[in-house]
Amino acid sequence: MDNHMKDSNSLVKLALDVLKNYDISPSAVTVVQSGSIKTVWKIRAGSETLCLKRLKQTYDKALFSVNAQIYIKNKGGNVPGIMLNINNQPITIYDDQLFVVYEWLNGRDLNFDISKDLELAVKGLAKFHTFSKGYSPVENARTSSKLGKLPEQYASMKNKFAEWKAIAADNASAPHHSTYLKYADSMIAIAGRAIELINKSSYDSLTGPGSDSVVLCHQDYGKGNALMTDNGIYVLDLDGVTFDLPSRDLRKIIGKLAENKNHWSVCLINEVTDWYTQINPMDEKEKHVLYIDLLFPHWFFGLVKNIYKSNKAVKSAKIEKICKLEQYKVPILDSLLQNK
Repeated sequence: MDNHMKDSNSLVKLALDVLKNYDISPSAVTVVQSGSIKTVWKIRAGSETLCLKRLKQTYDKALFSVNAQIYIKNKGGNVPGIMLNINNQPITIYDDQLFVVYEWLNGRDLNFDISKDLELAVKGLAKFHTFSKGYSPVENARTSSKLGKLPEQYASMKNKFAEWKAIAADNASAPHHSTYLKYADSMIAIAGRAIELINKSSYDSLTGPGSDSVVLCHQDYGKGNALMTDNGIYVLDLDGVTFDLPSRDLRKIIGKLAENKNHWSVCLINEVTDWYTQINPMDEKEKHVLYIDLLFPHWFFGLVKNIYKSNKAVKSAKIEKICKLEQYKVPILDSLLQNK
């Protein structure tokens, strides 16, 4: 028997042992995803199909995200339902590992590069955000929140740009360092402008206590986490949910699309925000914060941190490409910011 078969068999046995904590009798267990702590099994139990998942979170973090999912489901949101164990708990601890059983959903992954699918995905996200409002973490949960942190995060990233510029200057003979040097001042200037704008905006009041704008952001909403079903768009994999403004998820979607297309446009930004606000309205102050967040050179930071934080090689052409894309978006976002 090869190692793969042994691993698969041991994972099936693990699943069967965990399922003894539930009022179900499995007839078939299949490993769907493995290779790390995060493991997924498909469970057949009579006429039911279920999903067993081993979490990679700590218990206090899992309490936050799992109960958030239960809250959204109970409010009418499209997220997978969670089955309680025989102790009436949503999380099962077995052999110092955490497990949750979800309903199994059939459907197709939405393709964010297709306009109609993108519209469905954005509207599905807006519904998810709407149903997440009012969530209050249970006792002993570690609350995840990004509220109020943008100015500090922007300043930290801008300071990193300056630190890395000094490192690049000392190693300018290397192509990737010389390319970084070529664009560093431009990226620092864009970051500085975003800091100035966020400090003058309504960000503090929008993220403050009692704000109606606060939602649970998914943080990783994309292909694989947006499922088209017969009952509408379902949002999957809520492990990373955090309190924030909707702009966090929207910025990531818009930025990813712009990066994939190698092109920024007012049309794309307006399309996404128009679809979103049909379901969950955003006032002009919220949109203003989104435009500022899109202006900050997040995508440049995401690439070059591989060089300076992770010591990974990045080709000069890739740095050049992302820098030109960051520069290209500035007048586009300026036009949106000036209209507010």
